[in-house]
Amino acid sequence: MASFVIPAPVVPTLPVKGTDALFPVHRIYCVGRNFADHAIEMGHDPNREPPFFFQKNPDNLVPSGSTIPYPKLTKDVHYEIEMIVALKTGGDDIPVEKALDHVFGYGVGIDLTRRDLQAEQKKLGRPWDIAKAYEQSAPASGLVPASEIGHPSTGRIWLSVNGETKQDGDLNQMIWKVPEMIATLSTFFTLQPGDLIFAGTPAGVGPVTSGDVLKGGVANVGELEVTFA
Repeated sequence: MASFVIPAPVVPTLPVKGTDALFPVHRIYCVGRNFADHAIEMGHDPNREPPFFFQKNPDNLVPSGSTIPYPKLTKDVHYEIEMIVALKTGGDDIPVEKALDHVFGYGVGIDLTRRDLQAEQKKLGRPWDIAKAYEQSAPASGLVPASEIGHPSTGRIWLSVNGETKQDGDLNQMIWKVPEMIATLSTFFTLQPGDLIFAGTPAGVGPVTSGDVLKGGVANVGELEVTFA
């Protein structure tokens, strides 16, 4: 029998609320500038142009309640609160009207970004990986099955830093809705069970410093909290 030449990586997982079950994570896709007010604050046109995506790595996930180090090689880390969409099935060229059939459930995440490194990459026309896909850059809550809460399309999405609200929006402000995200992604990739989609962030993104406590949530989905060491 063949064996691994080095220890096999551990499969990243998220807990499923109210159970002992774990959700294995395959890939993480993130939707860029999916709230009009956030597109404006980042200096872009909020009109409904085709969505674009970038990826984080599954092992970038960090559970709610964690204390995480301030990342290296940056002086400008930003928070972006997002709803997480977790897929139970996948495929290619998924029709919009069938897209929600592929959703297992929902969670809350924070897309942490080394903004200064991202700005450098933008100027050079290079990918954003070093700004987005670094260690512990994706704090995430447990997942709530869609069978329990349905498919949220409205509801408050918010984030506070040290108790002061910084982001405060509503899911109904998303330019591209969840079925459209899934359908569009499935034209570029073969979506798989275990894929996560970070669905975009409202306005109010900003920097964090060591000692800051970030807390955020999505109505009827959940909350999460992390502290920077």
